[in-house]
Amino acid sequence: MAGPQSDALVIFGVTGDLAYKKIFPALQSMARHGDLTMPVIGSGRHDLPLDQLRDHARQSLTEHGGVDEDAFAILSRQLRYAAVDATKPETFANLKEALGGARHPLYYLAIPPSAFEATVTGLGQSGLANGARVVVEKPFGHDLKSAQELNRTLRGVFPEDAIFRLDHYLGKEPVQNLVYFRYANSFLEPIWNRNYIDNVQITMAEAFGVEGRGAFYEEAGAIRDVVQNHLLQVTALLAMDPPLGGDHEALRDEKSQVFKAIRPLTPTHVVRGQFAGYRDEAGVAPDSRVETFAAVRLHIDNWRWSGVPFYIRAGKNLPVTATEVLVELKSPPANVFHDPHDAHPNYFRFQLSPHVVVALGARTKRPGEQMRGEAGELVAQHYPADELEPYERLLGDAMRGDMTLFTREDTIENAWRIVDPVLDQPTPLYQYDPQTWGPSEADTLIAGDGGWHTPTLPPTPPMKTQAAAQQQAPAAG
Repeated sequence: MAGPQSDALVIFGVTGDLAYKKIFPALQSMARHGDLTMPVIGSGRHDLPLDQLRDHARQSLTEHGGVDEDAFAILSRQLRYAAVDATKPETFANLKEALGGARHPLYYLAIPPSAFEATVTGLGQSGLANGARVVVEKPFGHDLKSAQELNRTLRGVFPEDAIFRLDHYLGKEPVQNLVYFRYANSFLEPIWNRNYIDNVQITMAEAFGVEGRGAFYEEAGAIRDVVQNHLLQVTALLAMDPPLGGDHEALRDEKSQVFKAIRPLTPTHVVRGQFAGYRDEAGVAPDSRVETFAAVRLHIDNWRWSGVPFYIRAGKNLPVTATEVLVELKSPPANVFHDPHDAHPNYFRFQLSPHVVVALGARTKRPGEQMRGEAGELVAQHYPADELEPYERLLGDAMRGDMTLFTREDTIENAWRIVDPVLDQPTPLYQYDPQTWGPSEADTLIAGDGGWHTPTLPPTPPMKTQAAAQQQAPAAG
């Protein structure tokens, strides 16, 4: 059961970067769609006049998508403020007063992880956790041990079904499209296994660097930043068995089984790289050993995927910005036409960004007398129109108590179990030039399976009306 609808939203860290860039735009969109019907209580350590909070929200929207005056008026009427310093338990009385008659608030911890424990403990000691839910933004810890400690802190105050661990990547429309495509089409299931699939590649490429966030990246690196969470989640969606039922735990159960089956990484299955010039970034140590690129080979030890390697590649300062999945099928059992290009002629390609693309790769005969072929694709594609942004979708789900797109305690800890062996164990760090595909050693990792597939970007779409875009959108589903 989802439980009662939340009747108030409390944003701890309301003047911080996350609220400024993501939460306020999501709240305005919810107001535009008629879904913001509860008080929104911002909270910080110091007093803040309500007019200043409203001005702060307007500035956020001005810089991130623009102000919709009608929707902003709704958001502005709902805004409240309560000064809470988690190190001073008596200040939680301010929050209790601001909540008024609300009995099922949703607490959003848009604060540094170092402040989680004091805030959660204060909510418990003040009695404000009763009947409430809490949203925790990634990162969920820094390694397996810290993730376990964070889970113990949360579970000491909130029951598991009230803890919403938010990875915004799972709220993206293209990721939802991946799940839908797998289970809405009957032709996939018979071949979606080790008998027909040769290997799976997942690439998350970013054409930019750390963009002034060097100090943050020094604490993360590519493996912690996107592999342990975003890309392992995509792996689970590709590899899991069909959910047994429609409730939110069914999908999370199947994802959990995949995480349990993935072998922990070893140094021989990891290649780390750092782009030339990273150490010159502000906040970066001059002798930094943090990776800005990582390539890994995963093995899933279960009946469906035994022997099928899953490759993940992620990095900054690469040639393009795109996220793409390639599922490469095995070659036909006999090369009837003796065509040297017929090796692995079939694949499924899922582009998750910058556009939503689903493509089937095949070979067809070239015109002429010779039985020679050429590569081609059957492509379904659409350009996003008025789709829900990830934070709007996930906030709405959390308010309704729908946990489908949120990560569970066991899944978080198993994800850390997979990457933990290579986080602090020194492995070589190879330099690569900006705007290249990372160090050449990453090519060696996958050489036995034909090499990396480079994401293919479709042409820029022509300008079209929203109605036209919406008419085109169903082609990808």
